[in-house]
Amino acid sequence: MKPKRIILMYISDISGHKSAAMAIEKAIKTLAPQTEVLGINAFNYTNPITEKVINKLYMSVIKSTPQLWDYLYDNPKVIEKFEKIKEAVHKFNSPKIKELFDQFKPDVVICTQAYPCGMVADYKKSCSHELPLIAVLTDYVPHSYWVYDKVDYYITPSKEVLERLINKGVSRDKIRDFGIPIDQKFCEPVNKEKVFQKLKLNPNLPVILIMGGGQGLGPIKKIIKSLDEIRPEIQEIVVTGTNKRLYKSLKRKIKKLNKKVLLFSFANNINELMEVSDIIISKPGGVTTAEVLTKKLPMIIVEPIPGQEENNTTYLTEKGAAIEVDNPDDIGPVIEELLSNPEKLRLMQEAEEKISKPDSSMNIAKLLLDL
Repeated sequence: MKPKRIILMYISDISGHKSAAMAIEKAIKTLAPQTEVLGINAFNYTNPITEKVINKLYMSVIKSTPQLWDYLYDNPKVIEKFEKIKEAVHKFNSPKIKELFDQFKPDVVICTQAYPCGMVADYKKSCSHELPLIAVLTDYVPHSYWVYDKVDYYITPSKEVLERLINKGVSRDKIRDFGIPIDQKFCEPVNKEKVFQKLKLNPNLPVILIMGGGQGLGPIKKIIKSLDEIRPEIQEIVVTGTNKRLYKSLKRKIKKLNKKVLLFSFANNINELMEVSDIIISKPGGVTTAEVLTKKLPMIIVEPIPGQEENNTTYLTEKGAAIEVDNPDDIGPVIEELLSNPEKLRLMQEAEEKISKPDSSMNIAKLLLDL
C-alpha cells in the first residue's frame, strides 16, 4: 500500500500549536514509519513578513493591554466585522495553498490552530476540493474562528468543548473527544532517582517548577521573591523560554536567594522536570496543561492571559485540578499551605487524573491513518 502523505499546519515556531503538531507527527511515525509528514508554519508560509509584525503586535498587546485582547477574543461583533477581511486574506492565500497541495499531494491535512484551519476550509469550499481536513483544538473553550462547514473532524480536549461545538452548529458525528495531543514521553516512566542526581537536587525536599510558556511570560520574578520568604525548605526549577532578559536578570540574582534555584532557558526534558516536581506554577496554555494533567502534577495559575488562558483556568479550577492565585505576592503562603496539606494535593491529583487524556496523540494518529 502506498504510504500516506499528511500535512500538519500550525502557526508560530515557539508555541503550543507547534508542540501539538509535532506530538501528532511523532505518534504517526510510531504507528506507520513510512508515512510522509510535512509540518508547515502556515502563517510564515503564506505571509512571512506579516507573521513577524502580527507576532510582535500580539506580544505587545498581551504584555501592555491584555484587556484589549480580552475584548477581541471570540467577540461576536468583532468576528462579524472581521469576516470580509478574513475571506479576502484566505482568497489571497489560495494560490500558495494550491501550490503546496499540488506539490505534496497530501491525503489529509490537520491543523492545530484556527488560522490555517479556516484557510484550508475556505480553499476546499472555493475549489470544490474534498481533501480531508482535521481541526485539533488545543484549549478548553472553542472560539468561533474554528467553525467551518468543510472541516471533516474536530478533535476536542473535553466533553464540555464537544458540547459547545455542537451548540455552535457542528455535527456530533464530526467530533472526537480525544484530548490535546502531547508528546508520548510524558506518558512514559521516568527514573526519578537518576533525574535528582543529574540535577543535583535533594530528593527529600519539595521541588517547585516555575514556567512561563515558550516566551517566559508572567510575574516570575515576583513568584520567586514570594517563595524565597517562606519557612519550608524548598527547591525551585525555573524555565524562562525565549525571555533572554528574564534569564539574564535571574542568573544574576539566584546566588543571593535563600532557596536553591535551578535556572533554564529552554529545557528538552520538561517531562523529567515535571516528574521530580511536587507542584508547578505555570501559565495554563493548552498543551502545557495537558502535560501537567498527564503527570498528575498539582498546578497553580497566576495572572492568566485574557481569552484562552482565562478559559482554561476556569475549566481547571472548576474541576479541582488547579488553583488560581490573583496576586503573585501570595504564592509563597499558598505553597506553604499546600505543602503542609498532603490530602489537598492528593485530591488535586485525583481531579487531574479524571480529566487527563494521555493517549490523545496516538488516537489522533490512528484516526488519520484510518481515513
